[in-house]
Parts: sequence; C-alpha cells; structure tokens
Amino acid sequence: MTCIADKRQGELGGNTSTGLLKLLALAFMLSDHMGKMCFPAVAEMRILGRLAFPLYCWCMVVGACYTRSMPRYLLRLGLVGLISQPVYMVALNHPWYVPNIFLTLLVGLCGVWGMRAKRWGSQFWAPVLAMMAAVVLNCGSASYGWKGVLLLMLLYAARGSRKTIAAVMIAFCLYWGSGSSSVQSIFGLSLVQLRRGTFSALITPWLQLQTLAILSLPLIIWPDEIRLALPQLAGEKHTGVTLRTRMPGLRMPAWLGYAIYPGHLALLIGLEYMMGKTVHWEHLTNAWNQFIALF
Repeated sequence: MTCIADKRQGELGGNTSTGLLKLLALAFMLSDHMGKMCFPAVAEMRILGRLAFPLYCWCMVVGACYTRSMPRYLLRLGLVGLISQPVYMVALNHPWYVPNIFLTLLVGLCGVWGMRAKRWGSQFWAPVLAMMAAVVLNCGSASYGWKGVLLLMLLYAARGSRKTIAAVMIAFCLYWGSGSSSVQSIFGLSLVQLRRGTFSALITPWLQLQTLAILSLPLIIWPDEIRLALPQLAGEKHTGVTLRTRMPGLRMPAWLGYAIYPGHLALLIGLEYMMGKTVHWEHLTNAWNQFIALF
C-alpha cells in the first residue's frame, strides 16, 4: 500500500497539501461570491475570487490520482451539484438550465478519467468527448464553462512537473483573460499608468480580470522542499542544505468539503436578505412551476 501511495505522489510535481489548498480556495470563492452578491463595488473581492477555480482544479487532479474509485468520486460530485443547484439559482440569479460549477468539474473529471485509464485509446477520445459534452450540457452558460473543463484536463496532463504546470497556467491565463474586463485599480492604486508606459504591451494583458487567476500558480506549484547548494572551497566535497517547505497537511472531513459549496451560498443569501438586497427567488419558483406542469 505504501508503494502505491509513493508512486502516486511521485507522479505529481505540484503541491499535494490539498487540505490547506481547499480552505484557501474556499476563502477566495467566498470573497468572489460575496463581492458579486453583496459588495459589487469592491473589485478586489472579485480579483481574489479568480484564484479559487484553478486551486479547485488542481485539487481535483490530485484527487483523481489518489482516489480508489473514480466512479464514486464522480457520483459524489454529481450529487452535490444537484443538491447545490437550487441554492445556486437563488444566490447568483440564474435559471435552472444554467448549471453550477460542479457540472464543469464533473465533465472535466470524466475527461481526466479517460486520460488516466488509457483504455481503447481513451487518452485521446475522452478529452474530446468531454469538450463536446461541455458545449452540449450548456457549461458555457456557467462560470468558466468549457474553458474550465479544458483547464482541468490540461493541469492533469501537466501534473508531473512544476515547470510544465507553470507553462500551462501562464499560457492559459493569458488566453483566458483576453476577453475579460480590464482591472483599472487594485487596493486604491491606479493601474492606468502601467497601461500607458513603455512596456504597456507586455503589462496590459496581465491586467485583465481573468488573467489574474495566475496568482494561484505559486500555491499550486509550492514545493515540498528546497535544496540549496552551499559555497565551497577548492578541494572540498560539495555540500548542500535541504529546507522543508511543505505546507501543513490539514485534513477536512469529506462531507464538510462537499457541504461548503451550497452552505456558503445559503449563508450569503441570508446576508443579502439582511442587507435589504433583492433575493432572486423567481428562478426557483419558475423552475418548480415548470416541473409541476409536466404532470
């Protein structure tokens, strides 16, 4: 059993302390949704929220490498997505046919499953089918959509090397941010001059909202240890120092990890109500009426 665990850990070049990463992703996701629902004028909350999805994607990659049963993993994701959908509709003002993020993760993980299984050439056709499914199942209307599905599969493909993960994230975030809104200021500091300077052509692409998802990269590739070579005199044997930099191995109960998504949305709905903002129950009511009309 130990040998299997070591082998799985050896195929992952990035951070395997997913307990802490999930907590950080939760904090960033909460910031994002709170900024959208309750404090839309605070752009920094949405900026911090860009870090959440790549962190969750990487945690899914690690989970795919460690899980004992991929079908059960997929089933849990699907069930949590179904349970979360009504809360998601009310919290983020979406109709029933706009799926929550769990469908994006589910479809992406199906592609990863095929890439990992390598049965009947599934490493080639499974990612293609996953991308097609993302379009057919309307992932494009949800947050991240087919781009989120693609990111999850790319991170899995790049999982063995921090340099490869970094290259994938840099290229993808530049592409991802090309169609997003520009960031004009952050924490009170204007970014306008950076867009007009000598190096504006190089800097401007990084000042798009979705491009700032790249800020999650250091957390994803955080090393377990750093080896430093010490200065040596002529004729001396080469020496070095190894610094342990592994993040704390926090463990979160499985049920809590899945309950966090609908739970935090329900809390934000309550906060929205207490602040006197409009709570969008109409989508849930319409969906219920359409369901009843079928019978």
